[in-house]
Amino acid sequence: MSVKLSKRLSSKKKKPPKDNAQAEVLYNLGLDAFWNAPLDPASLLDISTWTLENQAPIEPKDLPNSFLRRLWLLSPDARSPSCRSPSDVLTNLNKSSEVINGFGEESECVINPLDLVTAVFMSANTFLQQEMAMHMVQCQFALPLVLPSTDPAEPSCFLLWPLRGVVSQWTSHILEEIRKVQEGSLASTYMPMVSCVKLGHCGVSKSQVLNHIINGLKPCNETFLHRGMDGGQLPRRLANGLVEIGWYLPTGDTARDHFPVPVVISNLRGDAGTHEKCLSLLCQASSAVIVFCGNLREKEKQILASCKDKACKLILIDVSDTEKNENSVVGFVGLNLEEDMGLPEGSVLQGKDLSEEELANRLCDTMKDLLPDKLKLVTLEEAAKLAVELGLNVDEGTVCKKAMATVEKVLKGLDEGSAQFREKQLPLQGPWWSKLAEIEKDEIKQRKEGKEIDPQLQKEKKDVLVELRSYKMTPAMKNFTHALFTTDKVERSYFINWMKLRLQLKQTEKQNSRQDVFTNLQTEKNGPPEYCDVKNGANDDLEDSDSFCTDLTFEEEPVDAELQVSDQHRDNGQEMDHIFHKSTCSEDIEPQSQHDPVIELQLYMMSNEREIQHEEITENNVSNGQNGTLSCQERQQYEADSTFSTKQRMCPDDSIEPRVAISSQPFEPEPSALGLEHFLREMGLIFELTQIRPGSGSQNVLRLPSLAADLLLYGVPLELMDGDASNIPIRWLGCVFAELKRRLPHKQCKTRVLTNLGVHHARNAKVLSALFGVKFPEGGKRTTRGVYMVALCLPDTLRKDMECDFLLLIDVEGLCSISQDNKINTQIQDNEMATVATGLSNVLMQNISSPASSEFEKDFTVIVNALLRIKEWGSMPNCQLLIQDEGIDSLLQASQLRRVSEMLQTEIWDRGTNNAYKQNTKTTSCITCVKGPWSNSSLSKPVDTKFSEAVLMLKKNLFGALKQCAARSAATTLPEFMIRLCAIWDAIREESFSVGMQNTEIALAFSMLCTELSQWEASFLENMESWLLGAGKKIFATKEKALDAAIQKNLLIELKDEAREEVKTEVDKLKSKVEAHLMKDDLFKERTETVKPILMSKMDDLRERVTEETIQRLATLNENHCSSIQLQKFETLLETEQESKLHALVENSKSTKVLLQDEQLEEEFEGVWSKTLSTFDFRPSETDDITVRVTDILKQNLIRRGLQKHIKKISQKLTSNFQVYDEHFGYRSRLKHMFEDNNRLQRLEAQQLACSVSEEYHQSVADKSNLPADFSDSYITEMLENVEKALKDKSMEIKSAFEVDLKVYLCSSACQDFQKLHDRFAKDRELLTFITATKNTYLAKFIYQFRKSDQCQRVAQAFTSMVIKPTVLDYIYRPLGKCIVDEIQGKEQQYQSSHSFNRSLLEELMKEDRFESFLEYLLSYDSFRLRKIQETVVSHLSKSTNLEKWRQQRLGEIIGKIAAAVSETAEGTNGVLSDTKPLLERVCLILESDGDVDVTRASLDGPFFSITTEWDCLVTCLMELLAAMRLELAKEFSQNVDITELLHCLPIQPQHFLLNKVRGCDKQCPFCRAPCEAEGIGHEVHRALLHRPKDMLPYDLCSVSSCPESMIQGNTAQNKDTQNTYVACRDLQSFHPDRNIYTEELASQMSSAYWRYVLVRYNEKFAKEYKKKPAKIPEEWKKITAEEALDSLKEAFLAKQC
Repeated sequence: MSVKLSKRLSSKKKKPPKDNAQAEVLYNLGLDAFWNAPLDPASLLDISTWTLENQAPIEPKDLPNSFLRRLWLLSPDARSPSCRSPSDVLTNLNKSSEVINGFGEESECVINPLDLVTAVFMSANTFLQQEMAMHMVQCQFALPLVLPSTDPAEPSCFLLWPLRGVVSQWTSHILEEIRKVQEGSLASTYMPMVSCVKLGHCGVSKSQVLNHIINGLKPCNETFLHRGMDGGQLPRRLANGLVEIGWYLPTGDTARDHFPVPVVISNLRGDAGTHEKCLSLLCQASSAVIVFCGNLREKEKQILASCKDKACKLILIDVSDTEKNENSVVGFVGLNLEEDMGLPEGSVLQGKDLSEEELANRLCDTMKDLLPDKLKLVTLEEAAKLAVELGLNVDEGTVCKKAMATVEKVLKGLDEGSAQFREKQLPLQGPWWSKLAEIEKDEIKQRKEGKEIDPQLQKEKKDVLVELRSYKMTPAMKNFTHALFTTDKVERSYFINWMKLRLQLKQTEKQNSRQDVFTNLQTEKNGPPEYCDVKNGANDDLEDSDSFCTDLTFEEEPVDAELQVSDQHRDNGQEMDHIFHKSTCSEDIEPQSQHDPVIELQLYMMSNEREIQHEEITENNVSNGQNGTLSCQERQQYEADSTFSTKQRMCPDDSIEPRVAISSQPFEPEPSALGLEHFLREMGLIFELTQIRPGSGSQNVLRLPSLAADLLLYGVPLELMDGDASNIPIRWLGCVFAELKRRLPHKQCKTRVLTNLGVHHARNAKVLSALFGVKFPEGGKRTTRGVYMVALCLPDTLRKDMECDFLLLIDVEGLCSISQDNKINTQIQDNEMATVATGLSNVLMQNISSPASSEFEKDFTVIVNALLRIKEWGSMPNCQLLIQDEGIDSLLQASQLRRVSEMLQTEIWDRGTNNAYKQNTKTTSCITCVKGPWSNSSLSKPVDTKFSEAVLMLKKNLFGALKQCAARSAATTLPEFMIRLCAIWDAIREESFSVGMQNTEIALAFSMLCTELSQWEASFLENMESWLLGAGKKIFATKEKALDAAIQKNLLIELKDEAREEVKTEVDKLKSKVEAHLMKDDLFKERTETVKPILMSKMDDLRERVTEETIQRLATLNENHCSSIQLQKFETLLETEQESKLHALVENSKSTKVLLQDEQLEEEFEGVWSKTLSTFDFRPSETDDITVRVTDILKQNLIRRGLQKHIKKISQKLTSNFQVYDEHFGYRSRLKHMFEDNNRLQRLEAQQLACSVSEEYHQSVADKSNLPADFSDSYITEMLENVEKALKDKSMEIKSAFEVDLKVYLCSSACQDFQKLHDRFAKDRELLTFITATKNTYLAKFIYQFRKSDQCQRVAQAFTSMVIKPTVLDYIYRPLGKCIVDEIQGKEQQYQSSHSFNRSLLEELMKEDRFESFLEYLLSYDSFRLRKIQETVVSHLSKSTNLEKWRQQRLGEIIGKIAAAVSETAEGTNGVLSDTKPLLERVCLILESDGDVDVTRASLDGPFFSITTEWDCLVTCLMELLAAMRLELAKEFSQNVDITELLHCLPIQPQHFLLNKVRGCDKQCPFCRAPCEAEGIGHEVHRALLHRPKDMLPYDLCSVSSCPESMIQGNTAQNKDTQNTYVACRDLQSFHPDRNIYTEELASQMSSAYWRYVLVRYNEKFAKEYKKKPAKIPEEWKKITAEEALDSLKEAFLAKQC
């Protein structure tokens, strides 16, 4: 939200800013528009007053508004420069961020926060600056003291006026006897001023150091903005040269306070070397100057020397960086600079290696040594005078001085005492006015009783009137009214504001001691005080230096009326007509009262009409004001008027008024204290007096109502009732309201009234100021008693909601305060004020503050009595409650007032009243707690962090109450408001109320009765809850029968009748209790006619309300029951459809191995959803016609289009088809087209347009009928907009009647078409809405179920394939090899032993008679044996039928074991979500526990199997897959199998297993490679049965045995010498001890015929194979036959067995 230019802003004529960086910042912040028309307090209406949310800024132009809005809410983050933009404006925000500060796009902070504050101050006038200053001080923010100019050539401006309104309290520590709470204006109070500047670059944050000093031991508050805050690191573009100030205010706690006295701390932003005037000002005006010295050069050294000469006390802090100090010429360390500059010891502090907090502590120690008596005391007022001398501008210019001088003239004589001043200058507020009020009340009472007026009373009244008629306007009032009549609105603004401040200071001064506390202290220690010479600035000797003193007493010389105003000044105070815009229309108020002040004032209006016109012309011709800043030409005059002479400075006069208030806490209100409201009251009484004696008023007196209207528009409250005299100036108020009505822009100015009713200590004015920014008289320090009013113009948005044009705020001040009169009179006045305020209110905010126990009863009774009287009078405001703390007393009073308010707000409706209307107009009382800062008189106390949120919540409640009032009653006009005021006042004076003004007992008794009644009501409601619980059980017992319309209807009728009877019985009991209580209490006996109707109305309202609520709850219970059954049916149907679809999808995913995406699943779900909705049986509607709804929408459309004159056509019956008539065309159009076949073409074009719109409508109906949704009003709105769009797009000369008829035709069709749609869904509309709203939930569940099912399926498949199937196959095939071997051994004898197996091999070789087989046997003995065994196994399996039986048996066994393990694991996990991996591992463990099953679990490692799902879902998938696997394997086992492949798959291969059984010993003869035939395991000596001839081997024996060549040279068969043979064998035995080589073995070998036969048969082939010559075979070998060879083989093995 960017700042908007207000029409009510003052006209500040400045030179336009130059095109520089400063002007660019103002432009980017949207403040360039306020350069010539600065922001004023009126701007806060749009920015803050009507704001109900603390919205974050979106773009840089929103920051000023955000700053002001948050500042008025006293938010700690008011100065935040962050823009939290939504995503759609992020790009623009980043661009703006770069434009302002050049930082990157990621930065949220778009400007340095100090620049933001400076920019807003530059763009505000001086009055808004003052308001901002007071709020900033409350937030403990630093304030601008010297504001830099946007034009570097222009001097900076010293801001004194904004600081004049800052008042606070503190408690000094100096002397025990005067150690009291002190209060004063921080601008005019004498206190030490410590200024901090920086020279050169330094890494220490000066502002953070100052924050630590100001906060002491408290949590650090960011008084001064620094680089560590958000945006603080961004470069400053405006704030360099800015001087800020903050205050350290001691609390009286010596353990926590840093300093014993208050201290002003100023902070110069930027390098002091570039701001010489500001530096010079601070040096001369400060008590001490602290310089943070960085890397200094020669120029900085000269500046330091200049500072030494000017400053009273100079403290240097060395924060230089020695490593980067290359260009520095003053790299001082230790005391070098002290000696060089001649500074006292301890004037230089080392801060290079210290943190900000440590440096602050060291500075505090140094300053403690100087406080409280070693530093001179100064004021900001004197600093302003010095600023003028140094060439700086000061914001208080000539107009301001003139206004201040006028104030002093008005207040002349006030020093003699407030009571004496009031008696002399404001005499009409004396006893005569009060006496007249009492006499008039007595007259009215006598007249009401029908008595004649007492002559003595008439005489007294005559004497009073004579005395009043002798009144002549006093000098003070002449000056006061003359100042207000000025045409210079800036001067008037200054006058009013300074009048308030001056009276506030006077009141504070009255409580002061006559001597400044610091001056006292210095006098005691040092003798008479000395004040520092402004021009000298400082002396070498600090103890002898002078201090500033200020005299605010202006000379009483008459001010020249021709005083010229500077061109720069009239910028700041153009009349802030921030409530209403002016208008030239005038209306008379109609007379409707017995006084009828409007009738009485007709003469006034007529006589004053000419002057009013003259005044308007004058006002329109007066030029706007200018800025109050002193120009260079005015400085000389300013100095002459404002500076003291040297003699005056050196010798202070005792007449100088002290600036510090010293008093005990709390400050007690002073009865005789004066405020601006007393002068305004006197002004009204002057006019009232002229009306009492017509014709006695002067021209100026007759203009006073116009002046009061001006002030009301300006924001100055109008007093409705004088609480001191307990009287209302009816004639004065009537004329003011008449004048106000004449000025308002609206003919019928409708108003609503919001009243803040609270006792005197509730700080009512501050509460309203926090809420709406208005300024009511504050009765906190003076006993201001009265009812005041301010008017606020509402923005357009609130005008519609509240149905009024402006809001009247009423504040009651001084209620229940202590008066100098007797207590009875005070009580009467309090009751009268409260009754008047309550009677005028639409919304009454009861402001509750923690009262003392003695005041609680009095405060409470006044408010309750007022409510009782107004209820009796026939009206009752909407009551809202505000508590300022959450203490038990406040909560108790609030709860009691809430009960009373709700009791009295009861209304009885007619039987025909709409229930919705009752609900909308029902009043609710809310209790809001706001812990405001108004209870903190000291600025050292922080604001509650939740204050801003609480204020916004309170505003929402108040505005909500005002909207409720708009629904209940029409707003009143100003004449009606005045008539109502007169009627209430007449009723009070006549004592028409049964509750007297002095009665206190009835309020307490009524409150106690309300409390007791609330307890009875609570018990009654508990009984109804019990009854309703039983009724609900009856409804739920119907179950499915609830969908039967007849059963449902009969049950509801029965329960509703029971409910009515039950409520009636209970309420009758309550009425009996109430009547008994009334008859028992004597107080109520006398007022039965007043109290009983209220209570009975409450009972009747309670009965009707509870009956209605109970019936509604019964209907709701029944409908909920039906809907829940319907919902169950719907979900069952949907679940069925989903399961079917999910099963198909999972199967498809399993078969295709494709993972479906969410988009595909959403499409599938849409199909399921549409099918379910189309087949679901929704309950049909009973009688719910949509015609009324359609008609209302059409009416509103025609009114919005300005076609309300055709509304009667809505009720007309139209034909089935839309027809175009001649009446649809204007006369000119028909005349123009009269020759075109009687307008045929024009009518045809219109008919085509109507048909086109109708076709579009029918298509829309078809589309919407297919949607699963009920009829909506938006359908009709959309249709009407389409008609308007079609007419707009088609340019035709046609009347509005065509549009109306077409819309009526379409709406009639829509009533029929959409009624069918509505009938289908009407009964189950909420159900349809619910299931439509939860569609995404169903969708998510659908996707989840599919994902889980698919995931379960995939995990089950993986587990089956990776774990289960390998386990099954292993279980089946692992023992199969052994079974095959056992069967073969049982059938084949050759496999019984190794001998049998070897013999069978040799016999088979002989039978085969193949050289290749013999060769394989000889060379590859092991592979040959294995091949033969495998052939045997294959041959055996090919013939055997046991293989299938074995596998099927093992398959059944393992499947059963797996199923049992899965079932055992699934116990107790039904419907439980769990991790599947531990459960799968448990299945494996159960299987392994069998001992016969070997499970491979390595594949379970990793996260694949770790999913969270329902275990029974996974079990189902596992069982399905297990069954499928069994069928698959069984089918596979029943089919023919490849034996070779099968053998390869067996874990134990039978050929290898069988070979191992018949292998025997694997040792061979070292000579012929013949196998060892020794039986048994572990034999040590090997022996071959059949040795082989050497020629059958491919190598020589020598190469194998490594024996001596002599041992094997000859063949044993050819060696004739047996002795040599024996010797050879004996030698071989020595070489092979593990071989049994005997002569007999060789002998037996020689006699063997088997291998001889083989050698003989294949000698040639052996030679060829071995590539050597054939062996020489003996002849006898050639004679061996095959039979002989076999026989020899048999003999050899038989001999072995023997």
